[in-house]
Amino acid sequence: MADHIKPGTDNKPAGKYHETGVNGEKLKNGKTVNIGKGDRLPPTQKPGRGWKK
Repeated sequence: MADHIKPGTDNKPAGKYHETGVNGEKLKNGKTVNIGKGDRLPPTQKPGRGWKK
């Protein structure tokens, strides 16, 4: 099972999130985003990826 949060998920703590691969690993060329309280996590660059704080 992947160890990441799916794109579009909301109500996560505000902060910096890094894009992860399908197995939950941090990607070398993945995006980093800053979300505020109540914001949704944005889409990833490819399907199957997720986010990790």
